Amino acid sequence: MDEPKGTGQPSTWWSRPRRAAEGRTATGAEPPAASEAAGAADAPCEPLHGVDPYATPPYGEPGPWAPAPPVQRPAVTPPRGVPLPGAAPAHGTPLPSATPPHGVPAPSVTPPRGIPAPALPPQQGAGSSPGTPSESAPAPSHKDAAPPHGTPPHEVPVPAATPPHGVRVPGQGTAAGGAGEWPGGRGYAFQQPVPGPAARPPRTPSRLSRLAVGACALALVAGVAGGLIGAYVERHGQVTDIELPQAGADPAADGGPRPKGSIAGIARRALPGVVTLHASGGGSEATGTGFVLDRRGHILTNNHVVESAKGADAVRVTFSSGQTATGRVVGSDSGYDLAVVEVSGVSGLRPLPLGDSDAVRVGDPVVAIGAPYDLDGTVTTGIISAKERPITAGGEEPGSEMSYVDALQTDAPINPGNSGGPLMDGRGRVVGVNSAIKAAGSGSALPDGKSGGSIGLGFAIPVNQARRVAEELINDGQATHPVIGVTLDMEYRGEGARIGGSGGGGEAVAKGGPADEAGLAEGDVITRVNGKAVADGEELIVRVRSHRPGDRLELVVRRGGAGGAERSVSLTLGSASG
Repeated sequence: MDEPKGTGQPSTWWSRPRRAAEGRTATGAEPPAASEAAGAADAPCEPLHGVDPYATPPYGEPGPWAPAPPVQRPAVTPPRGVPLPGAAPAHGTPLPSATPPHGVPAPSVTPPRGIPAPALPPQQGAGSSPGTPSESAPAPSHKDAAPPHGTPPHEVPVPAATPPHGVRVPGQGTAAGGAGEWPGGRGYAFQQPVPGPAARPPRTPSRLSRLAVGACALALVAGVAGGLIGAYVERHGQVTDIELPQAGADPAADGGPRPKGSIAGIARRALPGVVTLHASGGGSEATGTGFVLDRRGHILTNNHVVESAKGADAVRVTFSSGQTATGRVVGSDSGYDLAVVEVSGVSGLRPLPLGDSDAVRVGDPVVAIGAPYDLDGTVTTGIISAKERPITAGGEEPGSEMSYVDALQTDAPINPGNSGGPLMDGRGRVVGVNSAIKAAGSGSALPDGKSGGSIGLGFAIPVNQARRVAEELINDGQATHPVIGVTLDMEYRGEGARIGGSGGGGEAVAKGGPADEAGLAEGDVITRVNGKAVADGEELIVRVRSHRPGDRLELVVRRGGAGGAERSVSLTLGSASG
């Protein structure tokens, strides 16, 4: 204003009509179309209030005055989605109606992107009075009215409410000669303020968020489960039952055939022909083993197994199949420690093949089958440890006779109950009859029924000798012994077996016997038989009994004491029964 301050006269600027100020632009300059209205405003007019009787200065001094109208500036459209604070509507502007029915877009809602806003109603010009409509605005050109590219033609534009006074909307025309016309020919209308959107409902988590939450929960559960499993495994060493690996099926498994030379193959073929014997009588009982000789029911065993049997039913025979039968003793010989038992009424007997004990060599594998400690069907294995091992067994009981055996020695375990069982070679043939063992601490071999157990020194009667004796027992009921016709001095402690002398019983040299015919005399010492040294009288008996009656022997005899001359003598063995 150009009026001087502090004049004491009422100022004319505050008495101007308010609408003149309302016609100003945002920059404070009046538009060209309002020049006349501005000239009219410069003329004096009636003040709104009476003259201040106290002459209060209008500006810069204390006193009442009207407040200056606010300066209106174009509102900057905020980014999409940011709510605008609601502005107070201009004087005379109707308020928006109540909430429209469901489905009808609110009048103050910003139209979707790409849809042109409809032309607003014409605003009051600078020179018009409040509430008077201005002249109609010219129709927008095609350039202004054309919808943006990509706007579907079928979409209906949303009507906008009347913008507040002084706000311009780009792209909208104004009334002709109105104050909203800018240089350049492009019209701007007052912008209707966009009310803030209604409170948005709680956001529903997206699928990706739900997946993320689920993954976190799953990871947490897996971690807890893994920790628990790890602690259990550390404490117990396992989670489930242990399943150990196993080799694939063997073609020979489940009872299939085994090679004939294998231990299993030998046992499979031999077990049906091996029996367990229980003999009782005279207040004693013995357990041993036997094996089938023929299909007529003859079974070979040791004499000391069945010597206590008294009566027809004193021997019980049990086969590997579990079948049992009653047997009787048809013959026995205590000197050979052999006996034959016969059973009747038994079918399907499986005789064991007999081998040649003279063909056995030291180191050959052997298999022993029996019932040690009444454990029937027990199979043990070993080798031939020695051949022609002279042993004596028995004779401890009153009236019992000493057994002299030129035995096969084996390390196959033989224990009480193995007596009478077969000792078989690698081809499954019987080469011996298990009879005695060397017990720890004992000075001689003992029947295995009278010893504590095996120490790896077992003895078997050679099958060649057992076969001859068995045939005689079955055919004649008794066996014959080969003899040379002399009586030996069993107390002689020198090297060899001395004939007659002290300790000898009966006639030293039997007249007409083999020794008498060979020229042997009392006091002669026999040192060798068939080239093998003789240590004492028992060993001479063993060497002789290993042959058949009628066999020819070559002896080395020393006469005249320890320093006497030695000579060779040939003789034919005789026979003695009992």
